[in-house]
Amino acid sequence: MRLQEQVFEAYKEHINSHMEENKKAGLVAKEAIENSPLMYNNVLDKTVHIPKVFDKKAIADFEDVVAMSYKIFGKVIEEYRTHEDYRKLFPFSKELEELILLPRRSKSFLPICRIDIFYHEDSGDFKFCEINTDGAAAMIRDLELRKALVHNPAHKEVEKKFKIEPFELFDSWVKTFMDIYDSYEKKKNSPHVVLADFLENATLKEFEEFERHFKAAGISCEICDIRTLKYENGVLYTKEGKRIDAIYRRAVTADIMDHFDEVSDFINAVKDDAVFIAGDFATQIIHTKWLFYVLHHERTKKFLSDEENAFVKKHVPLTVEFSKEYISLEEVNKDKDKFMLKPMDAYASKGVYAAGREYNQADWEKVTKDLYGKGFVAQEYCTQYMTDNIDFAWGDGKWHPYINMPGLYTYNGKFTGILMRMACEENIIVAHENERTAPVFMVKE
Repeated sequence: MRLQEQVFEAYKEHINSHMEENKKAGLVAKEAIENSPLMYNNVLDKTVHIPKVFDKKAIADFEDVVAMSYKIFGKVIEEYRTHEDYRKLFPFSKELEELILLPRRSKSFLPICRIDIFYHEDSGDFKFCEINTDGAAAMIRDLELRKALVHNPAHKEVEKKFKIEPFELFDSWVKTFMDIYDSYEKKKNSPHVVLADFLENATLKEFEEFERHFKAAGISCEICDIRTLKYENGVLYTKEGKRIDAIYRRAVTADIMDHFDEVSDFINAVKDDAVFIAGDFATQIIHTKWLFYVLHHERTKKFLSDEENAFVKKHVPLTVEFSKEYISLEEVNKDKDKFMLKPMDAYASKGVYAAGREYNQADWEKVTKDLYGKGFVAQEYCTQYMTDNIDFAWGDGKWHPYINMPGLYTYNGKFTGILMRMACEENIIVAHENERTAPVFMVKE
C-alpha cells in the first residue's frame, strides 16, 4: 500500500471509530470557516473532513507535468510572437494581438499559472482540464482551511503517526515576483508594487494576504483597482499619486478587453514600458481554452518534439469551436456523453455548462441549440478519478465518492503547490455550488 493510501486509511479509521467526536468537530470547523476570510461577499469556500495528502510519487508526477507543460507553453508563445501565420490560429482581436506582441521586458514568459488536471492517483495518468494564468487564484483557501484543521481530531491523530507538510504559496510568490522583477532592465532598488484588478471581481481577502507578505519582505505594496491608475509624463501613479514601479496583474485579460476604454492609462503605461508587470499579455495564449485546439493542430506538431507531441496527444483533451465550421450540431447531440461545452474565455467556472451526460437527450439538444456558434468550445469529456470523503459541515455526514481535480500552482515554471477541488458524486465541479476545497499536504517517508 502506498504511503498516501496509508495516511488516508488512518483518517478513515479514526473517523469511523470516533464518528460523533468528528461530527461535532466538523460543525465547530464550519463555524470557524464561516468566520474566516473564506466567507467573502456572502460566498463561502467549503471543505470536506479529510484533507488531501500526496506522497513523493504523486509529487514527482506533478513536477513532471509542470516541466513538460512549461516547455511546450514556451514554444507556443514564441511561435505566436514570431510567425504571423500561427497567430491566425488564435481567436484574438487586433487590440489584444497588439498587446501580446509587445516586447517581453523580463526573463519570464509565464510568471504564474495554475494547471488544473484530472489526475488518476492509481496510474499516474491525467488529462488537462484548463490552465489559468495571471488571474490564477484561491491560494488563500489552502491557508485558511489548514487553520481550521486545528478542530479536526482525525487530522491530529494522523499528525502523530505521519510526517505531513503543507505547501506555501504566499512568500514563495513574493520571492518569485521579485526574482523576475530583478531581470527587468528598469528595475528600482526599492520598488512600489501594486496588486491590480477590477476589485468587484477580486478575492480581496486573498489580495490583503499577499499585500501582508510583500510588506513582511520589506517591499512597499498596495491594492488598487486597475481603472483608477493614472499615467502622466511617463509615470504610472495610484489614485493617491504614488509612483508605481511593478504590478502583480490579477486582472484577467478578458476583463481588461471588456473594459478597454476604462483602463487606457494602464494600457498606455504598459505599451511605453513605463511599469513592470507580471505577467505580460502573451500569457493569454496559454490561458485561452482555444489553446487545446491549437496544440493538436498540424502547425503546432511541426515545431514540437516527438516527446512533446506524444504528451499532447495523450493528455490534452480534443477541443474544437462549437460552431458549424468545426463540428456539426448533430454530432454533439448524437454522442452527448462524449462532450462538454465551455465558454471560449472565462474563469472561476463562469458560464461552464454541465457535461452532456448530465442531461437527458431533449434538454441537451435545447442547450446545444442555444449555444451553437455563440463563442463556446466543445471538448472531450474526461473520466474523473474518485476517492471517498465525508462532509460533516455542509453534507450528510456519510461517506461518498468525490471527484478529484488538483490544480498545480506553477511559479515561473516551478511546481509550488496545489489547489485541491472536489465534488460529491458529480460529473463536473462548479465553483461555489457543488465545489469543495481540501487543504493539501505532502507526506514524507
